Amino acid sequence: MIEQFVNFVIRPPRAEYNPDQYLWEPEFTLAGRKYKRLDLELTNERGQTLKCSHYVPAVIPEDTALPCVIYCHGNSGCRADANEAAVILLPSNITLFALDFAGSGLSSGEYVSLGWHEKQDLKCAVSFLRNNKQVSCIGLWGRSMGAVTSLLYGAEDPSIAGMVLDSAFSNLYDLMMELVEVYKIRVPKFTVKMAVQYMRRVIQRRAKFDIMDLNVVQFAPKTFIPALFGHASNDMFIQPHHTERIHQAYAGDKNLIKFEGDHNSPRPQFYYDSVSIFFYNVLRPPQFPSTCSDKFDKYYNLGAFKGGPGTNESLLYEIINGLRAAGTDAGSSSAATTNFTNATKSVVELLTERVNQLSVKNDNDLCRISFWMKIITSLRWTATQPSVI
Repeated sequence: MIEQFVNFVIRPPRAEYNPDQYLWEPEFTLAGRKYKRLDLELTNERGQTLKCSHYVPAVIPEDTALPCVIYCHGNSGCRADANEAAVILLPSNITLFALDFAGSGLSSGEYVSLGWHEKQDLKCAVSFLRNNKQVSCIGLWGRSMGAVTSLLYGAEDPSIAGMVLDSAFSNLYDLMMELVEVYKIRVPKFTVKMAVQYMRRVIQRRAKFDIMDLNVVQFAPKTFIPALFGHASNDMFIQPHHTERIHQAYAGDKNLIKFEGDHNSPRPQFYYDSVSIFFYNVLRPPQFPSTCSDKFDKYYNLGAFKGGPGTNESLLYEIINGLRAAGTDAGSSSAATTNFTNATKSVVELLTERVNQLSVKNDNDLCRISFWMKIITSLRWTATQPSVI
């Protein structure tokens, strides 16, 4: 039983896969645009080889740098777990970098460390991207072990633009004690504590880290990177209170989204929509020329819209009503009629609420969100400027 728990921490089942079968193809089309997968190897500080893939547009305009999100997989995971992230990020002109952490997937290494050594692997990936002139800013997207890895690294690198943290644990020791109860291992509590202390020594000897150091919540008050937290409400493996503790202690701009499901459930569309909008806001990807932008400008007859001090509020509320209709057409989760004329919320708040309810189902939906995000960004910028008499 003790050996099983040790393996649960440092040697879970390893993902074995064929990149040609389980990753996006070397050249592929998504939402009508062409992309490519660039495979590469990096070497971490311990001399281990990391298998990586960088997904980028097939053609990038000259002198253009694009933001990049590094996807950090969970325990027993691999870079194939980032396939869904490609669908969400690439159409927004955000490139995606995925890697197998040491001890996972096709990378070298015998053991994993639930974030402790993986933090150094992530540092290696960030350093590689920093030296790439076609990469501007960097975001992190981690799930489970990958979320812990992102938090640990983010506490040391405030230049990261934003983090999505899905199902992180707050303290590894507490998690291990909880799992004894969840899986109904009927032994006296003092026996469990003795067993965990024995496991601690075994793990230190084999994997070269101390489980007591993985008290993740202690790093939250020192981290100021904008963060979007997510957790499934029925997760019994890493229970929701772990993310709640981290979120409460977190020092930076933050938001927490809960959704139905368990630890390994597919995430709902509204969560992916929130992730897409979050990364759009913090990474601010450049917009390539697109006919869809012109189409929406023409539809709302806005032209070169700018939210200046003299912006007509009535016109903006009419725009919001138009967005409400657009959201209904796009399969918004709420199609109820709302009277915005007497609303007490600000225009930016109303616009943001409506954009958060849009779903990305096709290229037109993405263009619609891009269009409205431009307006929101313009209004927010204007709100921060000093009044001019």
